Amino acid sequence: MIRFLFRKLMYGSLVLFGVVVLVFFLFQGFGDPARLVLGQTGDSATIQNIRKELALDQPVWKQFLFYINDVSPIAIHTQSEIEQKQLKGFFIGGSTKLAIKLPYLRRSYQTKKQVGALLSEALPGTLLLALAAMVFATIAGIFLGVIAAIKQYSWIDTSAIFASVLGISAPSFFMGIVFAYVFGFLFSNITGLQMTGGLFTMDPFTGKALALKNLILPAITLGIRPLAIITQLTRSAMLDVLKQDYIRTAYAKGLSKRTVVWRHALRNALNPVITAITGWFAELLAGAFFIEYIFGWKGIGKVTVDALEKLDFPVVMGSVLVTALFFVLVNILADMLYRMVDPRVSL
Repeated sequence: MIRFLFRKLMYGSLVLFGVVVLVFFLFQGFGDPARLVLGQTGDSATIQNIRKELALDQPVWKQFLFYINDVSPIAIHTQSEIEQKQLKGFFIGGSTKLAIKLPYLRRSYQTKKQVGALLSEALPGTLLLALAAMVFATIAGIFLGVIAAIKQYSWIDTSAIFASVLGISAPSFFMGIVFAYVFGFLFSNITGLQMTGGLFTMDPFTGKALALKNLILPAITLGIRPLAIITQLTRSAMLDVLKQDYIRTAYAKGLSKRTVVWRHALRNALNPVITAITGWFAELLAGAFFIEYIFGWKGIGKVTVDALEKLDFPVVMGSVLVTALFFVLVNILADMLYRMVDPRVSL
């Protein structure tokens, strides 16, 4: 297990390094960062000081090395850099220290806050939204897939296939607009839901109040596509498993249909479903961008879209790196879950 994890972490580190390279050079040349920090009113001397502070007066290859040093969890920093950047971690050495630290994602051009702090404030909202969408998609998808498999060629099976194809074909941002308009505006008196809203609402008497109902529409909208995929995968896998010899043996032993289907067949049909669940959970963290924006849900997606509108590139770059990190971690988790669900799978 330890050897497996080490190998996966090495592969993941290479993927993250590739993302860092891509992100850094992708945002080179999009405006003058010094101007974006100061606005159009800054004088030339102040702009030059800002360019020196951000190392923009250095060659591109040096800027890239500085960026790698900032975002890397193991790096070398001087004492003044540690104080100026407010780095958090363990530091070994004299004036120049070996640092084992939290990645430093630079500062926002607009708010001057650390990008890591901004994203950590928004991350719980995105995680909650993605988790709610994935729970909805997983429970409903597995249930519909199993029912469609055991009722093959019936109207239930046909309806499940048709609905899943429709769900896969409909883009999330389109469904978000439709759901927000229909359930959050036209029928809001019946549903009690609103078009936009975050996890908390401001109450004039008690301050912040939890508003979980605002999670319903974005979670369902975000979960529609993975629901469709999980339904089809579960149905296909169950149809294959139900033809196996051990299923016929289980029936021959006198086990009930419910026990055979839900305890024996489903467990061995879950491997492709786990791939979909873990893969889609990571993708939902990235795909939540427009859903959060449409429903006004405060998360990394909304923060990133707002930053793009304001050309606040450090925030955008930081959100891409955080999303890539989640992809790597979720894929490692998926490989470990295979072994837990199906003992026949070897790490």
